[in-house]
Amino acid sequence: MIKRHISPVLLKLAGYFPVVTVLGPRQSGKTTLVKSVFPDHTYLNMEDADTRALALQDYKAFFKTYPGPLILDEIQRAPGILSAIQVLVDDKREAGKYILTGSHQPLLREGITQSLAGRTAVMQLFPLSLAELSDAGIVLDRDEYLVRGFLPAIYAHGIPPNDLYRSYYSTYVERDVRQIFNIEKQGAFELFLKLLAGRVGQLVNLNNMAGETGVSQPTLASWLSVLEASFIVFRLQPYFANFGKRQTKTPKLYFSEPGLASWLLGISTPEQAARDPLFGGLFENMVVIEALKARLNAGEMPELYYYRSKDGLEIDLIQQGETHTAH
Repeated sequence: MIKRHISPVLLKLAGYFPVVTVLGPRQSGKTTLVKSVFPDHTYLNMEDADTRALALQDYKAFFKTYPGPLILDEIQRAPGILSAIQVLVDDKREAGKYILTGSHQPLLREGITQSLAGRTAVMQLFPLSLAELSDAGIVLDRDEYLVRGFLPAIYAHGIPPNDLYRSYYSTYVERDVRQIFNIEKQGAFELFLKLLAGRVGQLVNLNNMAGETGVSQPTLASWLSVLEASFIVFRLQPYFANFGKRQTKTPKLYFSEPGLASWLLGISTPEQAARDPLFGGLFENMVVIEALKARLNAGEMPELYYYRSKDGLEIDLIQQGETHTAH
């Protein structure tokens, strides 16, 4: 198992807070992480229909059956029990009693904000970083990283990237969006994702994409919000401080998993990646997401921005603040 750099941060926070919530993209390694850091916690997966039904229908019986400490995986499938956890931790505050994981659907965000404010530390885990792979003795060529990506299953099970990302798209990306929206134009949604992949590192212009997809700009904005809330895409915000008023205010878009962006563009080999006209954007995508992982794995807020003036001055990535690794 590849050691995750965020592990010491997770352990530290569990020593202070009764609840620690680990959010992040599907298949980024959240379950493996929390199981390895908390081997003595009882593990329950809310994707299991029987477990979920008991938790939602009779939470008192659920927590009597499973008194804890608990790992509650995929908690977005049962956000209704967050209020019960609030009552339990307020009655008896025990550090690290509940470890939650989720892919950060809107209902989960709302539940954490309303029920667990001040009671939970919130962390974000992204797929493997270059540093974590290097520590595990895995060093690849630049273009191979762009194709293989960083999902742990690529390296743990040797799944071919094309097969993994095809399954990842149909199993997680489409399903997570369908759980929130009744998407009638499935072809338009797939085209929208491919258009986003073709625009990594660029400013988000939904008006242009509305014309290309035949879907209204407000609908595309809703789709994009869900993709961001589910950690499929990441929007890098512009930097404002001390640069005057003549700045671009539109965010730039990146995919949280560079391998998924390459797959959406039909890039399946390192040779294709090197020759593709979009190579520059894909490489920039990887660099920006690596900077994001480094911040999050150190327990820091992202504080990453870009700067582009109306006169053409551009800085691709600005990091504000200092990084301190937890010990």
